[in-house]
Amino acid sequence: MAALAGVLACGFAVTPSVEAYAQANGDTGSLELVDPNVFRACGDPRNLPFSDEKGEGFENKLAELFAAKLGKKLSYTYFPQATGFVRMTLGSFRCDVIIGFPQGDEQAQVTIPYYRTTYALIFKPGSGLEDVTTISDPKLKDKRIGIVAKTPPSTNMAMNGLLAHAKSYPLFIDTRADSSAQAMIDDLAKGDIDVGILWGPMAGYYAKQANPPLSVVPLLKETTGPQMTYRIGMAVRPADQEWKRTLNRLITENQAEINKLLISYNIPILDESNVPITAETLSKRP
Repeated sequence: MAALAGVLACGFAVTPSVEAYAQANGDTGSLELVDPNVFRACGDPRNLPFSDEKGEGFENKLAELFAAKLGKKLSYTYFPQATGFVRMTLGSFRCDVIIGFPQGDEQAQVTIPYYRTTYALIFKPGSGLEDVTTISDPKLKDKRIGIVAKTPPSTNMAMNGLLAHAKSYPLFIDTRADSSAQAMIDDLAKGDIDVGILWGPMAGYYAKQANPPLSVVPLLKETTGPQMTYRIGMAVRPADQEWKRTLNRLITENQAEINKLLISYNIPILDESNVPITAETLSKRP
């Protein structure tokens, strides 16, 4: 998935200092946690709603929750989520978990998913697009659409002849200095584009931040083109089997609290039948 996996670069490198640490502490098996008393997470320093250096993202809050559940201290290593991210963080033993990682990405071992989400349309209320549910809808033919380059929806836009009037935003950026999502939202507010297509968590978060709030329609009815919906778990090193089992248990035991956290950030989350999980549906569950 280009919008997430495309910015996570490849490779793991076990540093000699970590090997020496493991040997000095009697670990003759697979390398797992460098410090068993600390929940060592890594993330982007400026990539809301996921994470930032102030600890304001939902991945930050989830790391806090899991650290508390395990009775560990929390530490964060920040690195821009661009080329080399996995290698320079998890792969270099600067941390033990990446809190958000798409299932199916082979750069790391991934836990069970803790949420499913999809790409979404985002637009101003009252724009006449409220009933649009697919990229092929004729109502989009004369609209200027914002799209992050090389993400899955761009393929569907090409298939429907929508790229000629599209405004493209870069996928590969240094989030410390730029934000394609924020640029798209700003253009939407100014009227430079009529509608945007964003990765669901970004669409939901930025829609809620806008004044007045923007409308978000998850793209759940696409029948052609690449996959739009993805399961997101947590990444650990390939050898860290026991650590993965621990995280799987935490996800299972705390799924209801995780869902509430995601909903508080206006993240569009889906069950396995593509039915949206909302605060209302959660309240009706036993």
